[in-house]
Amino acid sequence: MLFPTHLAAAYVLGRRWDLSVPLLVAGAVLPDIVDKPAAMAGFVDLYQSAGHSLLLIVVGFAVVFVRRAWTPVWIGWASHPLLDAFHMLLNGRPNDLLFLAWPIIEHTPAVDLPPLEFFLQYLWTPSFYAEFVVWGLLVYLVVDGEVTDVTAET
Repeated sequence: MLFPTHLAAAYVLGRRWDLSVPLLVAGAVLPDIVDKPAAMAGFVDLYQSAGHSLLLIVVGFAVVFVRRAWTPVWIGWASHPLLDAFHMLLNGRPNDLLFLAWPIIEHTPAVDLPPLEFFLQYLWTPSFYAEFVVWGLLVYLVVDGEVTDVTAET
């Protein structure tokens, strides 16, 4: 999924489950904040490594089990790699789901392109159209919220 769609999905989850939207959005950006700079600096070879790993999702769940206030951050974080996995499945790349097993399994993704080239090849894929669903839900929730707020004031 494209980065802005992760933010939109976090907003949708927050509104749906009545959780802190800012904390969900913060959690949703964490995988890319961890992994993208690490890859650009040459610390890892993949743009999806530690931050996108099921290992960190499990560790995060243990933290949430002790500190319930961190639940929205964890849900936002967990949603990010799960949405990325969904996008890979939808685009017919099930072997790329191995990114979830980092650091146990390191793999070379089928699509290993710099950001601009990735975006250009991503246009018009099934996953690209699926992102419209997320954005449609976001628009619906924003408009529905405004309508609800206006009717509550009268």
